Parts: sequence; structure tokens; C-alpha cells
Amino acid sequence: MAESLLEAKYVGGMVGSAIGDAMGELAFRYPEKDKLIGATKRVAELRYTDDTAMAIGLATSLLNKGHVETQDLGETFQRNFEKEPWRGYATGPARIFSLVRSRAITYVDAAQMLFGGNGSFGNGAAMRIAPLGLFFHNSHQIYELASSSAEVTHAHPIGKDGAAVQAMAVARAVRLDPVEEFRPEQFIHYLMEFARTSVMRAKLELLKKLLNADVLPSIVAKQLGQSVAVHESLPFAIYSFLRFPRCFEDCLYCAIMHGGDRDTLGAMAGAIAGAYLGCEAIPPLWRIKLENLEKIETLALELARKALRTDD
Repeated sequence: MAESLLEAKYVGGMVGSAIGDAMGELAFRYPEKDKLIGATKRVAELRYTDDTAMAIGLATSLLNKGHVETQDLGETFQRNFEKEPWRGYATGPARIFSLVRSRAITYVDAAQMLFGGNGSFGNGAAMRIAPLGLFFHNSHQIYELASSSAEVTHAHPIGKDGAAVQAMAVARAVRLDPVEEFRPEQFIHYLMEFARTSVMRAKLELLKKLLNADVLPSIVAKQLGQSVAVHESLPFAIYSFLRFPRCFEDCLYCAIMHGGDRDTLGAMAGAIAGAYLGCEAIPPLWRIKLENLEKIETLALELARKALRTDD
């Protein structure tokens, strides 16, 4: 793949995820499409949430270490949380950081203590995974790498499985040429084979059936789910991409305009669509208004160049 196309896909994946996050957050206040479009034009800045803040943390740690180092990743997340605790974090990260400080244990051990020792199966590990899917898009160890990055906050097998499936969706999107024919059946079949939990496989199988039956997105949303649980949100984000693979805008509106955990649905769908189509497919108005655009683009380009050096 040409270096320029790879860089465009990396920027598309990271910026697309951040815009999906910011647009989804705005959609909570403007849940009707025409009102959301109007609000997007009026606001001076599209502000992201903890979804993107943690993606930035993951990208930073990957650039510093060149691999997934859970302690460094946890420390990076904690520093960013303490600088900007108002980003909309759920209670989990704060509890983990408190346990690490008070008991002098690792982030992985602290995450395992949540929810009665079962760990979280929320979508927080999947929402931030775009940098890993980009950076390791050619790796045969994406599942293990994504699982390792997830267990800093999400120790439940389903939480880790969701992060790995989203990472692979982003990686597959990077590998595909948007000029060539897109085959959604192959894309979803690959993810079904990649998933390791029966819960996630069943949801992806349902996604495939609903997509083939051409069911309305509003009905698909209800059947796949849109909660903060990763198996009840990630499938609909993937569906939104498969339903509208050629248009970033339509994909994102599908993901965020049907209720549920809108910002995270937007972040996950936007990451896949951006990684497939590249940054130029993202509406310019959205890009120029994105908070910290230059920082996010710089991280994406640094990841792309580091990945290219590693491949060489």
C-alpha cells in the first residue's frame, strides 16, 4: 500500500473515531437529524469525550513503547484522567485508579476486582481501540494485543473480545482498497470467525442476517442493542459501517441517530469508516471543528510512520 494512502487511512481512523465520539455526544442534546445538522453548523467546536481521550492515551503509549505495555498504558490513562476528569468517564476508571494507588497493585489486577471479581464487559475498551487496530493492522497477534490493552480496565472475556473484534474491524478496513468492490458478507464473516466468545459470535451472526434481509436500521438497532455493554453496542456500530461503507456521513448518522450510547457508537463506527475511506471522506466542516484536530492527526501520522519503519 502506498505510504500516502496508509497515512490517509490512519488519520481517517483516528479522526473518524474522534468525530464520531463528538457528534454522538452532540446528538444526545439534538436527537433529531435536522436539528443535529443545524447544531453542528452553529457550534464553534466539536468536543470529544473520554472515548477519544483514552484513544489518545493508547496512541501515546504505543508510540512511546512500540507495543502494548499494560502498566505504561494504565499510567497514561490515569495521567490523562487526572488532567481532564470532566471528559465523561464512567465510574470504572476512577475506581481502578483509586485501587492502584491505595493497594499498590497493577492496573490489570485492579480491573479484575471490579464487578465481583469478574471484570467489566462494557464497551470502554472497544471505544478507544482504533490506534491499536491501525498500528497493528498487519499483525497476526491483534487479538492478543487488543485483549492485553483492554484488560487494563476491562477484564471480563466479553469486554476483551469486543475490543479485539473492533480492533480487527479497523485493521481489515485499513487493508481494503476503497476503490475496489466492497463485500460486506466477507467482512462480517471474518469478524464472526475472529470473535472468541459465544455471545459476540451470536450477535455478529444476527447482524449478518439482519443486513442480508435489508431490515430498517431502526429495527436493527433494537435487535442488536445499543447499551454500554460491548456485545450490545459494537455490533450495531459495525452494522452502520456495513450498511453505508461508501459514505462516512451516512455511516455515522446511522450509528448515532437511533438512540443508545451514541458517542461510543459513533466512535466505533467512525473509526472503521475512516480507516476504510481515509480522511478525505470525512466532511471538512466536521474536521475543522474537531477539538485538538492537529494533535490527533499528528498522533495518527506518527503511528503510520512508525508502523512503516517496523514493516521495513
